[in-house]
Amino acid sequence: MKVIRGVLPLVLVAALAGCGSQTPAAPAGGTSLTWAVETEPITFNPHQWAQNKARLLVFDQFDALLARGEDGSFVPWLARSWRVSDDGRTYTFELRDDVTFQDGTKFDAAAVKANLDKLREPGYNPTVAAIQLHAFDRAEVLSPTTLEIRLKEPDGLFLDFLASPYAGQVSPKSLGEAKDLKAGGPDVVGTGPFILDRYVRGQEVHYRRNPHYNWAPQGRTHQGPAYLSEITYRFLPQAAVRAGALTSGQVQVVEGVAATDIQAIKQDPALSFRSALNSGTAFSYYFNTSHPPFDDRRVRQAFREAVDLDAVLASVYQGTATRAWSVVGKTSPFYDPTLERTYGGDAAKANALLDAAGWTGRDAEGYRTKDGKRLTVRSVASAPFVRDRRDILAQAIQAQVKQTAGIDFQVKIVDQGSAQKALDDDAYEIFENSRGDSDVGAALNLILPKGGAINRTHYDDARLDGWLARASASSDAAERKALYAKVQRKVVADEAVVFPVYVPSDQIAASRNVQGLGFDPVSGTPRDAYDVRIAA
Repeated sequence: MKVIRGVLPLVLVAALAGCGSQTPAAPAGGTSLTWAVETEPITFNPHQWAQNKARLLVFDQFDALLARGEDGSFVPWLARSWRVSDDGRTYTFELRDDVTFQDGTKFDAAAVKANLDKLREPGYNPTVAAIQLHAFDRAEVLSPTTLEIRLKEPDGLFLDFLASPYAGQVSPKSLGEAKDLKAGGPDVVGTGPFILDRYVRGQEVHYRRNPHYNWAPQGRTHQGPAYLSEITYRFLPQAAVRAGALTSGQVQVVEGVAATDIQAIKQDPALSFRSALNSGTAFSYYFNTSHPPFDDRRVRQAFREAVDLDAVLASVYQGTATRAWSVVGKTSPFYDPTLERTYGGDAAKANALLDAAGWTGRDAEGYRTKDGKRLTVRSVASAPFVRDRRDILAQAIQAQVKQTAGIDFQVKIVDQGSAQKALDDDAYEIFENSRGDSDVGAALNLILPKGGAINRTHYDDARLDGWLARASASSDAAERKALYAKVQRKVVADEAVVFPVYVPSDQIAASRNVQGLGFDPVSGTPRDAYDVRIAA
């Protein structure tokens, strides 16, 4: 069979475990669990997912066509098997015939088509439509269990999309009748192991077990309904409050453990602790190149050199944070280690660069000036996306750049609407972001190319866009690695468009009798509660 470079050959992926090969028994009785989380979701609709911290909640309630195995490979879920044409433009899926949505309606090929068509509907989720589904042409129902998807061009990231939260299958009834579809909630239902039945804004969300669930993906530890009969997620944004709730027995699991609490938790024989690095992009500062001062590469370089990042991370995270050297996260197969120790932390160089850029004056407060204007850079962050003590981190960097180089770094944390207005008005110089996409290519396509849905740097380079496009179309891992190495070197080393800060991680602490907790094998985020159980 002829294999065309850059696209997938014809393959047939057959379902093994997880597709009815095990005969489950519904759990007798049940147990309840209370789990404290750091971040309240801004939506419970998987199609609108934007917070990596909300990933586990998505997969409590919704299933996707594909899942990822422990080795990162794609495995069957709601799709029993799939095949891809030689030219990489036609995907044919054979679907399970034994799945029902939580509202009692049948899951079938027409439901999948309805979800894909909704995602392409103008105004529903423009980011997904423009990036994840940029190559999508149409979906055709060949039979109740057979769906054909045609692409306009090869897309090496399409299977990754079908295994992502964005591809969580929503009941067609919900798509047509939900009171607030974009926000989600009890009337936006999926096929998952838990049913969302109560949401109290600012406090908690409650799920009960789906008694009919019998289609977990390959690789899970059991089949049939979840072990837990109900689970409550409490929204506790303060790390100290979460830790206190755990040690006092108010909750049995916490997600997001501050560095100051880790040692005490590890030393407590009644508790367990585990952590994992996230996939996708590193948490980074993206410099807005559309106006001064970061339209000058020397100023961008100077800001990075003015920060002794190792010292800052050690102070804020007490040795628990992993420094980032690239926009690509360290766990990604596309990470370029040659960038390590190539920049940053040189105060003399920072000041020389600013002198050369003309910022030679000083005002009464010691800040650098040029033509009577202070060297000011602003960061406006949306509160729902602030995690991992990033507010404290920003304050530490703020103090360093002032002391070292005379830069006035202004940090604001505001509501989502105010943050979006600042972005729309171009009233910022630094955009902070990390993405938890399981394939970092999806994240890079959003944030780096001209026209990218969250390109806040306004950096424009045709070669960069070409590398990203070629990498996205290819299914050749070696080719993609070479192209993404060029991307990383361009935006980090050569142009200093990005200041990588740290590699995000997630932590889980729990009572010892809570078993089955773990992390998604690809994203590194806490796994959903399907396999979680409480030992007697």
